[in-house]
Amino acid sequence: MRTKIFFYRCYTKSTFTGGFRGASFSLIGYSWRGLFFLLLLFFAISANAQITLNFSADSPLRKLQIAELAINNMYVDSVDEKILVEDGIRGMIGKLDPHSSYFTADEVKAMSESLQGNFDGIGVQFNVVEDTLVVIQPVSNGPSEKVGILAGDRIVSVNDTAIAGVKMSKEEMMKRLRGPKGTKVELGIVRRGVEGITNFTVKRDVIPVNTIDAVYMLRPGVGYIKIDSFGENTFDEFMKGLAKLQKQGMTDLVLDLQGNGGGYLQAAVDIANEFLPKNDLIVYTEGRSVKRMEYTAKGNGSFQTGRVFVLVNEYTASAAEIVSGAIQDQDRGIVIGRRTFGKGLVQRPIELPDGSEIRLTVSHYYTPSGRCIQKPYVKGDKEDYQKDFDNRFKNGELTNVDSIHFVDSLRYYTLREHRAVYGGGGIMPDEFVPLDTLQYTKFHRLISAKGLIINATIKYSDDNRKQLKKSYPTFDVFNSDFTVPQALIDGIVEEAKNMDIEPQDDEELQRTIPYLTIQLKALVARDLFDMDEYYQIINETSDIVKKAIALLTN
Repeated sequence: MRTKIFFYRCYTKSTFTGGFRGASFSLIGYSWRGLFFLLLLFFAISANAQITLNFSADSPLRKLQIAELAINNMYVDSVDEKILVEDGIRGMIGKLDPHSSYFTADEVKAMSESLQGNFDGIGVQFNVVEDTLVVIQPVSNGPSEKVGILAGDRIVSVNDTAIAGVKMSKEEMMKRLRGPKGTKVELGIVRRGVEGITNFTVKRDVIPVNTIDAVYMLRPGVGYIKIDSFGENTFDEFMKGLAKLQKQGMTDLVLDLQGNGGGYLQAAVDIANEFLPKNDLIVYTEGRSVKRMEYTAKGNGSFQTGRVFVLVNEYTASAAEIVSGAIQDQDRGIVIGRRTFGKGLVQRPIELPDGSEIRLTVSHYYTPSGRCIQKPYVKGDKEDYQKDFDNRFKNGELTNVDSIHFVDSLRYYTLREHRAVYGGGGIMPDEFVPLDTLQYTKFHRLISAKGLIINATIKYSDDNRKQLKKSYPTFDVFNSDFTVPQALIDGIVEEAKNMDIEPQDDEELQRTIPYLTIQLKALVARDLFDMDEYYQIINETSDIVKKAIALLTN
């Protein structure tokens, strides 16, 4: 199971071109370096913003520049000018909405990779177990698979530098494995049953980043697609998945957007287009300096007739809310789950000369009925904003639909069936499914947080891979015949005890075991097959998925 960090995003991919209007300059008190920096900054801003520069005596910009120069040149101790400027930018951004942000060049690169659709590397899925990098699966037809690296291999050195048993962070390991396309890297591999270290030379290549987690037939005639985020390649991945399911006889679709933190606006629009008839409004954006822009369906969608069920939860945000809101407002399908996050702000990237970036909120987005689904916030108060989930839980909203209250003034109506829907904070589903607070015991949460379940599964799959592959040549055989060994469960409980993690009593342990057993089976399936198979098992425990199945069959 992947650990996810949620970035609630929805920003356009437009770049910024220069544009000045009515600018007057006074060079008194400005260094050429400072002026050059300001010029570069403002040439990065969109012409749409209609920026006016004014360097008069009482100009706030002049005041800011003088302060920076004074601190940098006259302060009693030495200061790092780069950090000084960055802190100043962060200070300004921090007084705005919760989603306007500043990122350093390294942060921009790391955050953008998941949306750009690819990166350069060796092509393996891996996890770190006991300070050692263990290959879960090599990417199909990727650089590592081509040279013979196998699932279960342990990478112990990179270019003669040991990375195993040296307390190296996962991020540092990744940094050493990645590099420009075409460059070569020497890997030292320890393989079960083979003595010593085997060396492999891997030529790095472009590795695709998949944003769709699973595509499979949930039930006869019912397809299932889970989208993790909306990146550059999401639409292409979605269309391939859709075509695959249609070949298998799909007539209805379950689109799972649970936990989807958003991404590119255009990717969300392209996917919504596949469900809607021509000229149906999908979303529109509007801001103080940005004119209203509408996105409508082209009428060329490949799934305009079958039933659609969209699954959402409290972590569904931004671009994922665009898709959910469009399908709901146009009465194209049924939204199932819990009220979504409520992120209706669009960020536009402003690239700075050193590769750092401001992601500035420039507009709101609105669903076809006119709802702005951005939840309320206080400018500069990110702490309270981030406590929204805890507040929803305490207020009973996640477990009881009667605890959810909307203001009548924010009532809107869907465009075909005229059903009441509400703005002011996320997409409220048509079918509410409460959060099951009893599914995870405290003991289960603790052993999950410590990585005991993941590590035990990897070790079990690694130790028994050859026999498991022989006994379960296909997933269907595995799904029907495989039983999680009691020894695997006992081993996790024993390891937890060694870390002073124990269930309160035998009752808590017995409540933990049923879901733990299913989770272990799903993780073993992932290690032997892929993520599709993981979700085929784990989804059978999901109340939201089961609700969709019930509605479909009834």
